[in-house]
Amino acid sequence: MTNIAGAASLDRDAFERLLVELRPKLHRYCARMTGSVIDGEDVLQDALMKAVHAFADTPSIAQPERWLFRIAHNAALDFLRRRARAEAARSNEDPDMLVDHSGTFDDREIVSTSLRTFMRLPTVQRSSVILMDVLGYSLAEIGGIMDESVPAVKSALHRGRTRLRELAREPDDGPQLILSDPERSLLAAYVDRFNARDFDAVRDMLADEVRLELVARTRLNGRREVGRYFHNYSGENDWHVRAGFVDDSPALLVDDPNRPTEAPAYFIVLGWAGGKVVTIRDFRHAPYAIEGARLIN
Repeated sequence: MTNIAGAASLDRDAFERLLVELRPKLHRYCARMTGSVIDGEDVLQDALMKAVHAFADTPSIAQPERWLFRIAHNAALDFLRRRARAEAARSNEDPDMLVDHSGTFDDREIVSTSLRTFMRLPTVQRSSVILMDVLGYSLAEIGGIMDESVPAVKSALHRGRTRLRELAREPDDGPQLILSDPERSLLAAYVDRFNARDFDAVRDMLADEVRLELVARTRLNGRREVGRYFHNYSGENDWHVRAGFVDDSPALLVDDPNRPTEAPAYFIVLGWAGGKVVTIRDFRHAPYAIEGARLIN
């Protein structure tokens, strides 16, 4: 069982170390709450930014880990509400109907449950199951994170486990992911040039306004800045990319040729417009995000 009660106060250095230490764990929570490792990273970054700003105005934090999870929990709910409103605007449904705020299941089954399956649980049930069965928090700790009573958490946990047991017996009916011919050609060309280390040719594929995020490290903007990023890859021999999908996004799945039998080490998500690459999100320094991702070759 996790001990969520931390020190009564943190200095800036200790706080930053805690953010680094908890980042993978917070991502596991956010990814399962949103149903996507990519959306989960967006929510995590939002939560961390809010935490950094709040820390400057908070004289002491009695339970810093719980405090951070509370911020991540609220950031995930905000994201789900925004997504529900966007979906409702497209479908003319009532957004309040799209986000529900209202026997022991094998832990290994819970942990291996797909992110899309978690999304089929109401948010309170989803949060309770993730915090208890994936992350190992106690009922009291979960109540503190979610601002719910222990009986409410117990009820949500029971209902969520029961529903997951039912869903586990259903066939996987995930959407078919299809690229247009131009998109497929662009992705294949990027992969071929990247693997050939022909980074001049890769740079030719970039839009002038391309934006790059080296997740958990830095952001670069514009073709000149982003062009320098490829220099780091030219000096490494621990990667070989192949085309695929991560969740529902076209991506490069990055294998380590020194460990050919292992799953992809991380991934790089690409976005393009007008035949040019306009966004790159490289998860090389955030390998935690691969856990739970829906990978399709």
